[in-house]
Amino acid sequence: MANSATSPSISFFSSSIFHPPSQPTSKILFSTFKPISPKPLKLKPLSHNPTQTPLIRSELASLPILSVDGEKVGETTLNLRTAPPDTARAVVHRGIITDFQNKRRGTASTLTRAEVRGGGKKPYVQKKTGRARRGSQRTPLRPGGGVVFGPKPRDWSIKINRKEKRLAISTAISSAAENTIVVEEFGEKFERPKTKDFVELIRKWGIDPKEKTMFLLTEIPDNVVLSSRNIGTLKMLTPRTLNLFDILNADKLVFTRGAVEYLNAIYGADFEGESEEEGEFEEEEEDGIAGTLADENVEATE
Repeated sequence: MANSATSPSISFFSSSIFHPPSQPTSKILFSTFKPISPKPLKLKPLSHNPTQTPLIRSELASLPILSVDGEKVGETTLNLRTAPPDTARAVVHRGIITDFQNKRRGTASTLTRAEVRGGGKKPYVQKKTGRARRGSQRTPLRPGGGVVFGPKPRDWSIKINRKEKRLAISTAISSAAENTIVVEEFGEKFERPKTKDFVELIRKWGIDPKEKTMFLLTEIPDNVVLSSRNIGTLKMLTPRTLNLFDILNADKLVFTRGAVEYLNAIYGADFEGESEEEGEFEEEEEDGIAGTLADENVEATE
């Protein structure tokens, strides 16, 4: 069976982490045995090797800019930090698993035989009935009894470093650069909500309404939201709602010029430190979690 050719893109689906290089088969020569003298062990210095592949690199991609009429009016560059090809798939996988794990509420709960109501009286005597001995009607073998090894409330959340999460998002966006376009601001075109006009607009950009498409805008006008919300295959995101799943799940990515500037500023190679928007978002998220826990405690006391 012929081997499939590997694509030259940096997609993490072609990462070599799951394809280790094959070791050449050593040939056994039936000849006279010659003992091999052991070689002294050479320790490598801990200094940085300049020829070694850097852990994080920058990937530059050129994207076309389309007007509202679907004509190419220019080009822009997307310069994001990306993981090397041998670890890109693992980084993105860890990021998406973390998102799924942290969405679990962990409220599933069952009752054991000690927690089920009733079952205190022995159903019948121990002997002389010809039946199996039974001490309670709430045994897991009976309907209405307890559950053996059932789920209990637990915390499923796992931690991921902030830089690792940012690297996973930037790597996923860079791997989808071939299916990404940049459009001009189109919010002013919609004077009133109309889904038909929005479908005609995305068709001018060469996008099929049946394809999964993700839009990233710095600000989404109300008329754009109302015009696109009836399209089930479309996702309208802002920098606050940008997430890894919608990037990987989409067939097409559509950015505005402002969104490209935001990505280059936050996920680009020149970014250092924490942005004000991310800090405010994390504070709001922590306050929301704390408020939810406080409400649960109040309900439990009542």
